[in-house]
Amino acid sequence: MADGTHDLDAVLERAAAWLVDGRGVAFATVVRTWGSSPRPAGSKLVCTDTGEFIGSVSGGCIEAAVITEAIAMLAGERGAGVLSFGVADETAWEVGLACGGKIEVFIEVASPARLRDLRDARAQKRAVVVLTPLREDAARPSDDTEALREPIARALRTDEAIVVETEDGAMLVEPHNPPLRLILVGAVHVAAPLAQMARASGFAVTVVDPRRAWATKDRFPHDELVTAWPDVALEQLRIDARTAIVALTHDPKLDDPALVAAMKSPAFYIGCLGSKKTHAARRDRLGAQLDAKALDRLHGPVGLDIGAKSPAEIAVSILAEIIAALRGRDPRARPA
Repeated sequence: MADGTHDLDAVLERAAAWLVDGRGVAFATVVRTWGSSPRPAGSKLVCTDTGEFIGSVSGGCIEAAVITEAIAMLAGERGAGVLSFGVADETAWEVGLACGGKIEVFIEVASPARLRDLRDARAQKRAVVVLTPLREDAARPSDDTEALREPIARALRTDEAIVVETEDGAMLVEPHNPPLRLILVGAVHVAAPLAQMARASGFAVTVVDPRRAWATKDRFPHDELVTAWPDVALEQLRIDARTAIVALTHDPKLDDPALVAAMKSPAFYIGCLGSKKTHAARRDRLGAQLDAKALDRLHGPVGLDIGAKSPAEIAVSILAEIIAALRGRDPRARPA
């Protein structure tokens, strides 16, 4: 259980391989959590009728209990259904709930057709929603059901699985959005640690730099490299609302065309590296091509003010601000 533990695509791939081998396969999905839980709703574990498994719904003996129940279901000893785990603070560490809390996990037999459709959608980077009745005898509804339209839209918008109460009982609404993307304009010193941290945070990273000596696989072995001029590259990359763009070169010949192109896109975050003085000059230059509303979308100087000095520290500050924008948080606000 290593690299694939929290990787949904790895979980789905292994499940498909087990089904091809003729194994009995069950899925366990976190449907609701209360208090402190290490895995969010929508997290999955898949196991076989012999107890092999991949994925995670929490940790410790919760996994053991879930797998035991899944094996019993595959053997016909119980039906699909929801398991509840409530843990007191003093015993929480023993079962993987760091500060106590409650988790509900739904267990069901894997459907080859649903698994195939979901894998296809993820491979094609299409946004889809999986609807799962949490009552065994309930029919699976259509995603155009009037009562589910708003919850489906909300789940896709927040990228979080939710449970909706319907006339036929509780329904798990699971969004599967295309991957988050981070486009870095400039294969500079900050780009390498930022790309590494972003990948670890779930972003697919693209580095754009026409300077081929900078944008090399030796420096960015795990990232997509584009050596077209930045404005041309951004038009080709089909930016969507799950894309963040950061200009890093300090060179107006590269950064400015990229930023103008970025402003015409639905990217949720657009940032540019440089001091306050540099950013003021940048706004003056771009003011000839963009209105004030567009310019106000720019995060500059990019990153949270944490006193960052090294490239890695600067990367931390940038990624933190990107995540705050993604989650709709004001990083300057402190909780009451």
